[in-house]
Amino acid sequence: MDHGIMMFPTDDAIDPASLAQEVEDRGFDSLWFPEHSHIPVARTSPYPGGGDLPRMYVHTYDPFVGLMAAAGATTTLKVGTGICLVIQRDTIHTAKEVASLDRLSGGRFLFGIGAGWNREEMADHGTDPKTRMRLMAEQVKAMKELWTQDEAEFHGEFVDFSRSWSWPKPVTAPHPPVLIGGMGPGVEDRILDYGDEWMPQRVGPDNIDEFAQRADTLQQRAADAGRGRIPMSLFGGETSKEAIEGYHRVGMDRVIYGVSSSDRDTVLKELDELAPLVRS
Repeated sequence: MDHGIMMFPTDDAIDPASLAQEVEDRGFDSLWFPEHSHIPVARTSPYPGGGDLPRMYVHTYDPFVGLMAAAGATTTLKVGTGICLVIQRDTIHTAKEVASLDRLSGGRFLFGIGAGWNREEMADHGTDPKTRMRLMAEQVKAMKELWTQDEAEFHGEFVDFSRSWSWPKPVTAPHPPVLIGGMGPGVEDRILDYGDEWMPQRVGPDNIDEFAQRADTLQQRAADAGRGRIPMSLFGGETSKEAIEGYHRVGMDRVIYGVSSSDRDTVLKELDELAPLVRS
């Protein structure tokens, strides 16, 4: 089981390149950055974590820029979006950013995606929350065409473009893995439709048995569809011995732990506390 680190990379925290070096030096396999383009001041969408929205949501760097800095400062560390809000992005530009980052990192990019929770943020990008899941499906399918075809085209309800040339192509064949984030009732359908891996959340000792049943069902559905095993990367893992044993038991491929968006000394202390998990 691999172990990764997630941090909101902000303008007042340890910089992405220095963070990446420290993460790689401690043996973690991956570094993940989330995404929020902006936060509307007038907001009715509740923060999923409860309470006030942490200020880091307002100060985070663009994930592709931050991850390129991280990749350039390391040699083996995988870099990933955790998660990229594709429904708030232009499809063709995002396909170009993914391919560019994957190629410039030497094939070390992991494309974690999700539909988000902040409806006001979506609205500012012209996205209807009611149709965002259908939009996300089309976007990923269209991007796969751009990544894999010399002359790509796509004609859907939301995404539509005629035969086009788009280079560079990703160095990862056929393209970087698309990790579908979420724990909603339809996430398994989305994984089987257009995803490559699952990025579940909020799994710990209290619900590990329930998660195991969902994971087993997903793997059986994948097998019935003629697909191989679906890898799983848990986002926001717990660190207790009971939790780690549970993650091994259900076949989690990777567990990603969060560190605070803080100064260098604070973050390094947190990384040192998490480092023994790499050997667990």
